[in-house]
Amino acid sequence: MDTPTPVLTIDGPSGSGKGTISRIVAQRLGWHYLDSGALYRAVGVAAGWADLDLDDAGALVRCTFDTTIGFREGEAGDLRVLVNGHDATDELRTETAGAAASAIAAIPEVRAALKDRQRAFRQPPGLVADGRDMGTVIFPDAAHKVFLTASAEERAERRYKQLKDKGVSVTIDGLLREILARDARDASRAVAPLRPADDAVRIDTTGLGIDDVVARVLDVVSRPAG
Repeated sequence: MDTPTPVLTIDGPSGSGKGTISRIVAQRLGWHYLDSGALYRAVGVAAGWADLDLDDAGALVRCTFDTTIGFREGEAGDLRVLVNGHDATDELRTETAGAAASAIAAIPEVRAALKDRQRAFRQPPGLVADGRDMGTVIFPDAAHKVFLTASAEERAERRYKQLKDKGVSVTIDGLLREILARDARDASRAVAPLRPADDAVRIDTTGLGIDDVVARVLDVVSRPAG
């Protein structure tokens, strides 16, 4: 019997550091990387381009099936996301795209439509999957699972620094309100709510540096599965 390709799932709320940590860990392990949030953001961007109403579930489901999403490595070695053939990487990282992704992710038919796309990333030698339901829904059989979190205040501070570095005008209070609202929305949705998998290792990243968190995640991977 073939041994399944190993998967490390890293779930957590917005601003917990899972994207940064997942990319570094994937590089260290030499595994593939899935940014599942980028798929939802890509559909959100496509919906925005089409001027769709985020309350129109039927239109958003059709948009999901019609949207082509691709990934390529940029000149700086970063991950670029192509939406319907256009590089939409920068647009995907806006607060507008994040809010749209959160709203779209609450639609069961959209989640079902994207499930196979996400599972297709499971290729040898292994996969690091970053998201909100990687360990609970998409890869419940993953050998290694991590759930990252941090205080809402620290997550808002991190996001504030990221956006200010990009020249985006924001306030910490505004970002904190958005993060708390998104946490509530993601945790209370009927399908695949944000929660740690029962067998996930929880890591609170509040006050920790990137190297510390990476070391803790790699320690999880080094432990015997099961």
